[in-house]
Amino acid sequence: FWDAFWATMLGSVILEVISFLLGYAGAREGLSTSLLSRYTGFGKHGSTILAFVIGVSSIGWFGVQNAVFADGLVQAFGGSWPVVAALTGLGVTLLVIFGFRVLSITASIAVPLFFIAVAFGIYAVLKEHSISELIASAPAGEPLSIGVAATMVAGGFIVGAIITPDYSRFAKSGSHVFWMTMIGTIIGELGINMIAVLMALAARTSDVANIMMSLTGWLGAIMVIFSTVKINNLNLYSASLGFTNMFNTIFNLKLNRGKVTLGIGIIGTILSIMGILDYFNSFLVLLGVALPPFAGIMVVDYFILRSHRKELDESKEKGELPGDGGKLHPMTLISWATGFAVGYFVTLGIPSINSLVSAGVLYYVSMLIVKRKMK
Repeated sequence: FWDAFWATMLGSVILEVISFLLGYAGAREGLSTSLLSRYTGFGKHGSTILAFVIGVSSIGWFGVQNAVFADGLVQAFGGSWPVVAALTGLGVTLLVIFGFRVLSITASIAVPLFFIAVAFGIYAVLKEHSISELIASAPAGEPLSIGVAATMVAGGFIVGAIITPDYSRFAKSGSHVFWMTMIGTIIGELGINMIAVLMALAARTSDVANIMMSLTGWLGAIMVIFSTVKINNLNLYSASLGFTNMFNTIFNLKLNRGKVTLGIGIIGTILSIMGILDYFNSFLVLLGVALPPFAGIMVVDYFILRSHRKELDESKEKGELPGDGGKLHPMTLISWATGFAVGYFVTLGIPSINSLVSAGVLYYVSMLIVKRKMK
């Protein structure tokens, strides 16, 4: 339990730092993640790399969440899992395309229902077990190191942290961004994760649908269904933003968002049917070391090097977008690749922090050298 607590705390701090800093930049400039990356080290064409990675990650998350959605339905009502997964994936996709108001209603139901289900789950756990008994009990699965576990926690929401500017750009102030990220990332991540740890220890499984069914019955199954619908709404939204930006930048094509969303939903549904949930842990670890280097580079460029701050300030006063952000410097890609390699292969410490810091430091040093040579 306490190992899980510290892993969650470390992972949450990583997420909070990334989410707040990028969210603050997005709110100050009024730019989405894809656009912000153009002026924070990646340039016009480099931003397409980030857009592609976010798009692919969101498709993977869609597949994972759809598999959980289908599991909840099958455990509650029965049926053929592949057929149910196909119907749920395509159903959510069509809702996003044709019924955004329906999704808003779904979200309004899912959030309070989630808290009711969690409260009921806590009651069910405490009815059968004491907290001291659960805290002292050994987990049912294979043990993880603190570093890998913290990276999995970070990987679980790293896409959400990096795309914070997609919605923080509408925030009125930096303090709004701070409280939005603090409540969602630290309080939400830490509080809900530790409740989930107690539930998993009591149920002796890591299967979300199974935990909720065994502890809260039908209420838990319905909560899983509504929550995954809401989360997959954001996955489709972020993926469609990323891919439309990528095709617009590379090929100067303005794709129809509805058609892009449909294509993404179909691919994500196929991934869920093919069993992406079986590779969930590996998927989280990969995201936990592949995406932090992007954030490290963007944060260093925006807050320390301030490469395009003057250009951004001048264009903001005119109420228009600045230029294309310039060309992608090779050292940006080298810094990202180095950060990823350090996070993936170096086992000492926390892989997510290793990848974030190494990419940011290398980018900072290399850009200083480049600027001095240009003088």
